[in-house]
Amino acid sequence: MELHLEREAALIEAILFLESEAQDENNLARISELSKDVVEQTLEYLKEKYHNEDSGLELSRISGGWLLGPKRDLWNAFLRDKYGKKNENRLSRAAMETLSIIAYSQPITRAEIEAIRGVSADNMIRLLLERELIKEVGKKDVPGKPVQFGTTKKFLQIFRLNSIADLPRLDKTESERFELGR
Repeated sequence: MELHLEREAALIEAILFLESEAQDENNLARISELSKDVVEQTLEYLKEKYHNEDSGLELSRISGGWLLGPKRDLWNAFLRDKYGKKNENRLSRAAMETLSIIAYSQPITRAEIEAIRGVSADNMIRLLLERELIKEVGKKDVPGKPVQFGTTKKFLQIFRLNSIADLPRLDKTESERFELGR
């Protein structure tokens, strides 16, 4: 990295540390008063810097923006119990199952979720809406025009995904299960 960009990289690093939500290049440019080109160069530098094994942090692309946080292997192994929101955000198995169905099958209606799960989804959908992990994304073009649900940016942030395309791939059996209600 060129010497004259070190100060800019430090500024972007500080902004990412202070912001609680992922920031895209445009926001970083606006906040830092740097050009978008300089912001992009500094992000590349920071990605390389944090990629080293001696760093406990990583720069992650999440929900269309950049977030500075602990490396995944450290978060999973050591830090989640101490620093994660232990119980207040924990979802029951039924809620996680419902959320998984929505994530992999979106947009999806309540009836389709219930056909896959085999039980009523009212309480789980209400909980996931309250936690802002899912939202109404439209109405299905069938008689009665039922509401369709999909995941939110908050879902992407919590699960550290840049987009829905980053969800783990399902094997054939799992994939068929998610298609039962279709």
